[in-house]
Amino acid sequence: MKFAISPRIQAVHFPPISEVRQWAASYWASPERPLIDLCQAVPDYPPAPGLVAHLKGVLDDPLTSRYSPDEGILETRVALCARYQRRYGGVVTPGQLCLTIGASQAFWLAMVTLCVAGDEVIVPLPAYFDHPMALEVLGIRPVYLPFNEASGGLPSLADLEALITPRTRAILLVTPSNPTGVVAPPELIRELFELAGRRGVALVLDETYADFIPGRPHELFTDVVWKDNFVQIMSLGKTYALTGYRAGLLVASEDFIYQALKAQDSMAVCQPRITQQALLYGAEHLDPWVWGNREIMTRRHDRFREEFTLPGNPFRLVTSGAFFAWIKHPFPFLSGREVAQRLAQEAGILCLPGEVFGPGLGEYLRLAFGNIREEIIPEAVERFRTFPA
Repeated sequence: MKFAISPRIQAVHFPPISEVRQWAASYWASPERPLIDLCQAVPDYPPAPGLVAHLKGVLDDPLTSRYSPDEGILETRVALCARYQRRYGGVVTPGQLCLTIGASQAFWLAMVTLCVAGDEVIVPLPAYFDHPMALEVLGIRPVYLPFNEASGGLPSLADLEALITPRTRAILLVTPSNPTGVVAPPELIRELFELAGRRGVALVLDETYADFIPGRPHELFTDVVWKDNFVQIMSLGKTYALTGYRAGLLVASEDFIYQALKAQDSMAVCQPRITQQALLYGAEHLDPWVWGNREIMTRRHDRFREEFTLPGNPFRLVTSGAFFAWIKHPFPFLSGREVAQRLAQEAGILCLPGEVFGPGLGEYLRLAFGNIREEIIPEAVERFRTFPA
């Protein structure tokens, strides 16, 4: 008799990026008309040369191949705390950090520490697809706040508070948003933190792309009581162009991290030491390099927005920022999945359909322009402008 697969995991959507890449198999690419990937949001540039040289030397140390403490090497966490002081102007201690296998594992750690099956997490739409997928696998109910196009998806406090029930454990916010690119202003983040405090729930902030926006993302770390209701999910893989190194970070109170380490030990034990050595070098040496890449991405965003909003484009730009653009397609009788599949197969454009970011979003598409060079942007936009109805 064949064993059974969990019905819960069978009900979860297959990873969307893997699905979309399959659609491109039938596109006839040529040097004159290559495939343009607006699907996955990763930097197209390599890590800093100094970082690469440093890691080559680190590989000679036998200690690099061994486990570290579950939460990460103390020296790396100290360096990251100094980086938080520079970036956020606030105090984070080494005991409030756990280094993780990417931001995705940090999110899992946060959720299993906060919730049990049957609990609820409020998720504004559109949602980064990995978050609902993880919640559904864990048996945690995502409670969706509908997308408000007029606000660019920024949540209303009154609407959020109306969704809080006795089963609510957290309010989740991604800023800059994946998929819309919208950046939550610091005053909104403060209001969400205060709402979470009043209602006894956690504010979980995923700031994976925060290093690609200018200025201080928020002021919460300057508040001595931030740890009472705040959990941050962070990725430095995008920051340092180390996405394959899985350089994630969970930031929370000392007690929260202590409890999360129980899951960390049974899930991953520790972030690889080679990744921790990369983060140590990056935190101590690469601030100017990161700032330069931020300027590159800002130029790409501005060029994309300028090209896409010229008259005559049947696709409409709704919001954009950081790595992303959120657009509305012009086909009222087609789903986002159908449009994205046609774009892949007929125009050689890979992008994600809106419905993978939550229910009721089939009229939208997500474009990730962070991984294409600036000179390719006009050609990419032209394929949208000339796409046949």
